[in-house]
Amino acid sequence: GEVHEDDAATRLAEAVAGPGLVVRGPVDSRIDLLAGHAGLARVRSSLVTRLDRIDGLAVFTVFDGQLVDAGTIIASVKTGPHLVAEATIALAEAIAARGGPVVEVRPYLRRRVAAIVKGSPAARNRFDASVRAKIEGLGSTLVSIAYTDDDVGAVTEAFLRVIRGRERADLVLTAGGGMTDPSDSFFGALAVLGGRVISHGLPGHPGSMAWLGRCGRTVVVGLPSCSAYSNATAVDLLLPWLLAGEPADRRTVARLGYGGLLTRDMRFRFPAYARTLDAPEG
Repeated sequence: GEVHEDDAATRLAEAVAGPGLVVRGPVDSRIDLLAGHAGLARVRSSLVTRLDRIDGLAVFTVFDGQLVDAGTIIASVKTGPHLVAEATIALAEAIAARGGPVVEVRPYLRRRVAAIVKGSPAARNRFDASVRAKIEGLGSTLVSIAYTDDDVGAVTEAFLRVIRGRERADLVLTAGGGMTDPSDSFFGALAVLGGRVISHGLPGHPGSMAWLGRCGRTVVVGLPSCSAYSNATAVDLLLPWLLAGEPADRRTVARLGYGGLLTRDMRFRFPAYARTLDAPEG
């Protein structure tokens, strides 16, 4: 009725691990679960807590929503005693099976991304390079950057080229708009095309003046002015979630608020391309 510590740890790791993980160990009854690819770590913290309430077992992880590179340790499992009761392991397996996967890494999907900019930034080459670094750093392709006049008709035409037909993009980034102005031509063009704004702002700083919308099958993200060049902002948290297949809805946006005070101490929350960008003191 008892299980050796290494066998117990192996069974616990198998119960905890979801897609996108590679197993390493056991070493001293500890098994590590490593990211098999870059992506978004999802951790069901309530299940981790339930498992850790079982005496003799330990599961410890990164934060839910952490953006990780291939090879990053996402979780470890360990047993305390050298022998673990079969019933203890069976209980852990049942808990994980009912609500799992407990831990997984969702890969970034290869999406087509376009950008629409009102006017022409003073440092256009710098803006283009910044947007390209964000998109290519997450495994997607920047298919076009269009510069347009600031009126509803011109912006509508720019949207049409990337939300329908052969040139359709999965995600469109907009720049040069005013999120607090309901008459902004980006919002007007979305209304003309039957689109809508999902979130006026993001729960994070800097970058709270970004917005999220949808037009047909295409997701639209309005960039705040602070993210156009060299700042790491809440947009750099939102984009990886969207490009890892999370839905463009209020629930996804709301998840960003916990840990959304993006000081230099919070750089670990950003994808690799953004960790060297400027960040505020508070």
